[in-house]
Amino acid sequence: MAEARDGVQSVVRALSLLRLIAQGDGGARLSDLARAAGLPVSTAHRLLTTLEQQGFAQFESAGAVWHVGREAFAAGMAYGRKLSFVAPALPLLRRLRDLTRETANLGILDDDHLITLSQVESREIRRALSPPGRRVPVFSSAMGKAILASWRDEDIVALAARAGLPPLTSKSLCTPQAALADIALTRRRGWALDDEEFGIGLRCLAAVVWSPLGEAACAISISGAAARLTDDRLDAMGDRVRQAATDLTALLGGVPPAD
Repeated sequence: MAEARDGVQSVVRALSLLRLIAQGDGGARLSDLARAAGLPVSTAHRLLTTLEQQGFAQFESAGAVWHVGREAFAAGMAYGRKLSFVAPALPLLRRLRDLTRETANLGILDDDHLITLSQVESREIRRALSPPGRRVPVFSSAMGKAILASWRDEDIVALAARAGLPPLTSKSLCTPQAALADIALTRRRGWALDDEEFGIGLRCLAAVVWSPLGEAACAISISGAAARLTDDRLDAMGDRVRQAATDLTALLGGVPPAD
C-alpha cells in the first residue's frame, strides 16, 4: 500500500510540474519549478527527467529551461479534437483575424477557468496572446465573461465565491457586485470586454457561441493592444466578434435563447 501511495504521489507531483511548465511562454528553470511546486530540487529534477524520457517535457540546454514536450502537446490536441466546434471554428477565426487585424481566439469554460482552445495570431508587431491550453481566471477573461453572461446571477455569485476574484491588474473586477454589473452590460450589448483586466495595455472582446441545446458551448474573441482597440472602435469590433460567434452557432446547429 505504501508503494501504491508513493506512486500516486509521484504522478500528482509530475503533473503539477507539467502544469507549471505549460503556464510559461519561454520555458521554466528547474529551481523556479521546484519552488512553485513545493518540492526539493532533486525531486523535481528526477520527475522532470522521467517526463522528458516519456516525451512529456523537453529540456533546452542553451537556456537551461524546461518546455512542454511533444507528447503533452499531442495529448492536448486530442482533447481539442473531441470538441466538435474546434475544426469548424478555424475558418471563422482566420476571417475574424483578417477583418480586425487582431489575434482571434476560441475558448471554453472548464473547472472554473477559461481555457484557450484554438488561436489565429495577428500579424501586428504587438499581439495579445494567451497560448492554447493556458488557464486564466474566468472573471479576467472576455471569453469567460461572455459565457458567464448566459448564467443566472446567483450562479455567477456562487462561482465568484468558489473561484475567487484574483486581481491580475489594477483594472480587474474584484467584487461580485462589479462582476455582475460588467456582465449585465455584456448581456445588453451582446459582447464582453476585458478592459486591461488580464494585462495592462491589452484588450479583448468576446461573444458566446450557442449549442444545439441552447447552452453556452464556447466563446470567440479578438485580443490586441489597447492602443489599437480604442474606445471609438469597440462597438464595430464587438459587432464583428458577435457575428463570428453567430456564424459558428449556425454551423453547429446551435439555438440562441429567445430574447
